Amino acid sequence: MKIVCRCEDITEEDIIKAIEEYGCETLAELKQLLRLGMGHCQGRTCLILTAKILARKTGKSLNEILPSFRPPAVAVEIGLIGGENGK
Repeated sequence: MKIVCRCEDITEEDIIKAIEEYGCETLAELKQLLRLGMGHCQGRTCLILTAKILARKTGKSLNEILPSFRPPAVAVEIGLIGGENGK
């Protein structure tokens, strides 16, 4: 038994079962069903491992499975986000 998500105690077998029995084809579907990436680490390790399992089981490439990560368009001082006026 291989644990993929230590925070939520999800195994590789759990992921494969979700793909085969429930027809999950995206990380979003697996996250909703299994709570992947919802623990303390916020998916830093388990999401890439899950994406590799999903790619292997569905025949898709990692580029098709992994979401695109977008940085903020403009840098913002943290004080502005927190409501401070910078004084």
